[in-house]
Amino acid sequence: MVAMESWDLVVQGATEAVELDSSSKKVKTTIDKLPDKVLLRIFSYLSHREIINNAFVCKRWRTISYNTQLWDSVSFRPDRHGLCVNSIDTLLYLIGARFGPSLRHLEMPMDVITHPVLHELAAKCPNLTSMILDFSTAMQLHDFNDMQAFPTRLRTMCICLSEVIFMEGFMRKIYNFINGLEVLHLVGTYEKADEEEEEIYEVINVHKLKSATPNLKVVNLYGINFVDDSHIEAFSSNCIQLECLAVNFCAKVNGSSLKILLSRCKKLKCLLMQQCSLQNDQVMAAEWDKSAVQELDLTATDISTDCLIDLLTRIPSLRWLSAGQLDGFTDAVLRAWTERGNVKNLIALDLDLCDNLTEEALYKFLARYGSNLRGLVLSGIPQCTDSLCSNVMPALKNIMILRLGLSEALSYRLMGKIHVDGLLDNFANYAQNLERLEMSWDPDSLRFSDKSQKAIDTMRVRCLRLKCLVLADGKYYEIVKANYERADRTTVVRTATNCCVSIAYLLTHYKDLIFN
Repeated sequence: MVAMESWDLVVQGATEAVELDSSSKKVKTTIDKLPDKVLLRIFSYLSHREIINNAFVCKRWRTISYNTQLWDSVSFRPDRHGLCVNSIDTLLYLIGARFGPSLRHLEMPMDVITHPVLHELAAKCPNLTSMILDFSTAMQLHDFNDMQAFPTRLRTMCICLSEVIFMEGFMRKIYNFINGLEVLHLVGTYEKADEEEEEIYEVINVHKLKSATPNLKVVNLYGINFVDDSHIEAFSSNCIQLECLAVNFCAKVNGSSLKILLSRCKKLKCLLMQQCSLQNDQVMAAEWDKSAVQELDLTATDISTDCLIDLLTRIPSLRWLSAGQLDGFTDAVLRAWTERGNVKNLIALDLDLCDNLTEEALYKFLARYGSNLRGLVLSGIPQCTDSLCSNVMPALKNIMILRLGLSEALSYRLMGKIHVDGLLDNFANYAQNLERLEMSWDPDSLRFSDKSQKAIDTMRVRCLRLKCLVLADGKYYEIVKANYERADRTTVVRTATNCCVSIAYLLTHYKDLIFN
C-alpha cells in the first residue's frame, strides 16, 4: 500500500502540467523530464509484476526496469505474490541476464528447484546470501544425482517441508556448501494439518543437518510434527554459537532437552516454545539460574503456577516474556516474580488471555515497572478495563506497542462499557511514542460520543509515530479510519480481522526469525 501510494503521488505530480511563469513564458513538466535516478527510485517501490508491466511503456522505462538494483530480492512463488516463470530455460536466462551479482534474496517453489538452476545460481550470483526453498506442495523430488554446485555464501536458508517427501536425496548434495549458514528455518506443515491423526514421517534428517551447520546462531523449527527433544539436543551438541532457538508449534517437545540445551549453549538468549507440550518437572529441572536466556515464549504451554514461579524467580535477567493463554499465570506469580525475581530489565510482556489475574495485581505491577516497558499485551483479560488502562497510562510513558481488548466471544465477561474517548485522551497525553496499538473490543462494548472526532484528532496529532492502529470492524472503526484518511494517513487504521499487534517486533532476532 505504501509503495503504491508513493507511486501514485509522484506520477500524479509529475504528469500533471506544472505551469511556471518566468519571463512571461510557460514551461510544462511531465514525467519524461525526470532524471533516470529519480525514476529508478520510484520503480523501487513497485512489485516486480508492476515493474515488468512498466517495461512495455517505452524503451527508456524498459532500460530502467532491467536495472539490476531493482532485482536484488526476487520471489518465484506465485501463491505468495511472486513471479511465475514458464520454463526452466527462462529462469536460467533471467539469472544470468537480469539478476547476476545484484541478487541477494531468492524464493523458489518446488518446480524450479533443479540442479541446472542451482548450478547457474552458484556460478552467476556470488552475492546470494538468503534463499527460501519451498517443497511444501511437492509430491516428488527432482533428480539431484548430477548436482555438483550450490550457492556457497548463504547466511540464511529456509526450507518449507512436505508431509510426505523425504529430503535426504537433496540434502546430502548440499551439506558441503552450507557450513557458513547462520540462520536456518525448517517450516513444517502445522497449519495444514488435519484433525485426524495420520502417520508422521521424519522427512528431513536433523541429526545430519546439524553436523553440516556448525555456525548456526538462529534456528527456527516451526510447526514440525516429528520434531522432539532429541532434535533440540542434536542442535545443542554441535551449534555452540546458538543465540536463538524457536520450536513454536512443535507439539512433541516436552522440555526434557532444556537442561542439556542450557548447559551447552552458553550464548542462548532467546528461547521460543509456543504451544509445546512442556512438562512441569522437565522445565523445573533446567538450570535457568545459570543460563543467559533473556527472551522467553511460554504461550499456551499449560505449565503450572508453581512451575512459573520457579522459572521466573531463577532467570537472572529477563527482558522479553510471552506468557499468554496460561491459566497458571496468577497474582501469586506476579507477586513472587516482583519479590524474588529480577524484573528491572523487562521491556516486553504478553499476558494475552491470562484471565486469572486481578485488576489490583495488574495495577501494582504496571505502576511499579511500567516505565521500562516498550511492549505490553493485555488482551483477553476481562479485568483490564478502560479504568485500569487510564490509571496505569502515566507509568507507561515509554510504551511503543500496546494491545488491549476482548473478543466478541468473551465480551459477555466484560463488566460495563469501554469509554474509548477517555482512552484516546490518555494515549495522546502519556503514550506519544506509540507505534502499534490494538483495541480489539467488539463494537457493542465500546461507548463513544458525538465529540469523538476531537479525541481522535488529538491522538493523531500527538502520536505521530503511530503506524498501526487495529480496531474491530464496526461503526467506530469506520469513524477512526475516515479521520486518518482525511489526514492522508491511509495505511494506519486496520481491522482486527486481518491484523494483530504483537510484541515480537521487540525480539533481538526479530528480522532473522521472519519467514514467508
